[in-house]
Amino acid sequence: MIELGVNIDHIATIRQARRTYEPDPVWGAVEAHLGGADGITVHLREDRRHIQDADVRRLRETTQIKLNLEMAATDEMVGIACALKPEMAMLVPEGRHEVTTEGGLDILAQESRLTDVISRLADVGIMTSVFIDAEPNQIEAAARIGARVCEVHTGPYAHAFHDRGRDAEAPAVLAELDKIRKAGETIRQLGMRFNAGHALNYYNVQPVSVMRLSAVPYSSACAKRCGK
Repeated sequence: MIELGVNIDHIATIRQARRTYEPDPVWGAVEAHLGGADGITVHLREDRRHIQDADVRRLRETTQIKLNLEMAATDEMVGIACALKPEMAMLVPEGRHEVTTEGGLDILAQESRLTDVISRLADVGIMTSVFIDAEPNQIEAAARIGARVCEVHTGPYAHAFHDRGRDAEAPAVLAELDKIRKAGETIRQLGMRFNAGHALNYYNVQPVSVMRLSAVPYSSACAKRCGK
């Protein structure tokens, strides 16, 4: 079943730029829920450039749908997540120079550290996702560290879609879609859930949402991996 998660970070970006109390990202979450969203995503950055600690506390108290907390794999953020207990925590790379997250997490460079982080989150019942590029070696590393979900970075696809005038059948667009599809198949074969995100909007999300994967379903793959 396809589910829609809505990221409300940049409602907070506007609020912080205005140095006032509105627009309120929590109200944006309510609007997304009323519009049919299945989950809300927020990124509590280390520099607190948009979403604030008070926002995530209010979201936890207010939202009646899944809360996905994007976070760097730092001790501070793990502590916040363990106290907040979102339904899912997504580990992402974080750079002070970037406006928004650009590029996937390099799991290969920090497998031991990320294994420990995922274990700590799992101990309090939090499912962990990793935001990665559509690369087989990163997907395999995600399985090794115990990630339950892989979210594939769709930024390259979204940029190609825009650059080719929203032509979903342009060769460059189809090539990026094929990378996402193959990544999704590998993720499911390894028993993890496949998510896709970044720079998706009303116009470019449809080719991703109707993508057909030839791999075994997630539930079957998980059962095989778990020996059931």
